[in-house]
Amino acid sequence: MTAPYQRILVAIDCSDESADILCRAAGVLEGNATGELHLIHVIEPLALAYGADVPMDVTDLQSGLVKQARETALEYARQYQIGEDRIHVELGSIEKTIVDKADALGVDLIVVGSHTRSGLALLLGSTARGLVPGAHCDVLAVKVQRKDKKAD
Repeated sequence: MTAPYQRILVAIDCSDESADILCRAAGVLEGNATGELHLIHVIEPLALAYGADVPMDVTDLQSGLVKQARETALEYARQYQIGEDRIHVELGSIEKTIVDKADALGVDLIVVGSHTRSGLALLLGSTARGLVPGAHCDVLAVKVQRKDKKAD
């Protein structure tokens, strides 16, 4: 039998669905007193998100986004007694940053949300789909439904 997961990196987007993803990850560690959860929220640099031709200095805006994301991640972390040293708010390419952090932490599972979509993205959401090829550990895609949409 395979050993239980010991270290899990939970990728959240700080939306309402983050609580569902975190709950599922905590459930994986249930009964494992030595297991640990880490949270990561990745913010794409505004130059990546909107193109390199941003005509203004966005440093203050980006710093504000990082601060707000950290505060939100802390709120989620408190619910599961996750220490501040295991909360990671990073700037970068979402998939690459998550994989790099997973490698640096030596995690054996990445947990990420996957929204219901159609077409090719039906199998996995874009972030989850982007993580699988580069990850050196298991990836659990938790199917979440947008809170603002009714279930079908």
